[in-house]
Amino acid sequence: MKLSDFIILGEEEKKSAVLHRGVLIGKRLAPGTIFFLFQFDHFYVETSCNTESKTISRYLAFSKTALLEPYLETIAIEKLFRS
Repeated sequence: MKLSDFIILGEEEKKSAVLHRGVLIGKRLAPGTIFFLFQFDHFYVETSCNTESKTISRYLAFSKTALLEPYLETIAIEKLFRS
């Protein structure tokens, strides 16, 4: 799937694609919202989930790595430096 293919999907199709084709690689919290980051072959999708209603309120599809920054501090890299 290409980024442009994902963008034109309807809400239910996006939900299905994220859950069945995306790989969960990150999560972060904000007041009232949990953000989940999914990786596809050539792009990423961030979902915004309302913590009260447990529904996805937004899908942000992107390929620019600058938008990964909020997730980088949650990735533990210490094990990579151990022998």
